[in-house]
Amino acid sequence: METLDLARLQFALTAGGHFVFVALTLGLATLIALVQTRAVLTGSAVHERMTRFWGRLYVVNYAMGIVTGLVMEFQLGMAWKGLSHVAGNVFGASLAMETIVAFFVESTFLGLWIFGWDRLNRWVHLAVFWVVALTAYASAYWVLVANGFMQNPVGAELSGGVLKLTDAAAVLANPAALTAFGHVMAASLVTAGFFLAGVSAYHLRRGTAEREFFRRSLRIGVFTGLPALAAVVAFGEMSFGTLQPLKGAAFDGTAADVARLQADAVAAFGPGDYVPPLGLVRGSGMAMLGLFSVMALVSLVSVVLALFPRAVLGLRAWHVLLVASVPLPFAAVLAGWVFREAGRQPWVVYGVLTTEEALSDLPPGLLVFSLTAFTVLFAVLLAVNGWLLARTARRGPDPAGSPGAPDAAPDLPSGSGAPVPAALF
Repeated sequence: METLDLARLQFALTAGGHFVFVALTLGLATLIALVQTRAVLTGSAVHERMTRFWGRLYVVNYAMGIVTGLVMEFQLGMAWKGLSHVAGNVFGASLAMETIVAFFVESTFLGLWIFGWDRLNRWVHLAVFWVVALTAYASAYWVLVANGFMQNPVGAELSGGVLKLTDAAAVLANPAALTAFGHVMAASLVTAGFFLAGVSAYHLRRGTAEREFFRRSLRIGVFTGLPALAAVVAFGEMSFGTLQPLKGAAFDGTAADVARLQADAVAAFGPGDYVPPLGLVRGSGMAMLGLFSVMALVSLVSVVLALFPRAVLGLRAWHVLLVASVPLPFAAVLAGWVFREAGRQPWVVYGVLTTEEALSDLPPGLLVFSLTAFTVLFAVLLAVNGWLLARTARRGPDPAGSPGAPDAAPDLPSGSGAPVPAALF
């Protein structure tokens, strides 16, 4: 059990650390794509500069997400050999598709976007980033297809101790994957919305000269956060339709409910303890709901205040609140992830393969070493990412008229096919 606990802790560290970067990347990709579309359609110089500024922050976070994703793939193959052996025939293809999409298509087009500012036609450059955004969505979908199968195994049958694919469409349309995909995408928009609002509020509170720039950015963040929170609730409610019975009972059931469902599980799967860790499931679930309530209150207040230009520019107490709220969605997505994964225990593929059976035959010493190495690596990556994001955010956008920045006025003519000035990444 010492080895199993170490392996589970290692997976929690790597997957949770990676998810922090993914949540912001997915949400920022959507908002940057929309802002650049506005810039191309209207020729707005301020939206051109917004695309470039928030794009720098996106690139920093994306690079860290790639590195942490590689680490997560490595430990998955090292510590969970049984999972690959039993279920690899089913979800191995979806993980391979995610790798192709994220490491080849998405990264290639992101490179074209970064280095193509003064070389590509405006419309082509815009299309390139939409490819980046759409492939980011596709990458998340393929990951959740694999995770959805682990939560709700469909479209496969067990033969000779190995799962074999019988219905690819059922795997791809798994409700546990589709509802989770919508939930994650909405949560990512919440994360990006709070990030835009918080960074913008920081600059407005300091009395920046870029008042119009950050006024618009703050409003984009605020008006993104509230509807995204509503979508989070909607997809979260739909996700309860595929919830494992004992996970639901561990969260909001009574001791009698847990005992009854444990007896049902013993009758279905044989002797064993099938109750997930009650404290972790309840704690993470309550944390997720509590953080949502706080974010909903902040968003409601912010939407009302954002309707008044004088409040946007000068209400310093509100600015402090928005800056302090930036960590909330990150904490909420981590709490939701813990609830989803810990509540499935002791199964790694529900009803088919237990976590203990999926574990590789590794000595505890090796896992202690790898866990220590991964912990140090992720701590460094989180610190570097936080420092780079804070440094880039504090610096603000390039002044209008500087090299690599369009003049603030006049705006570019609508529909212009002129090349976009080079971005300074």
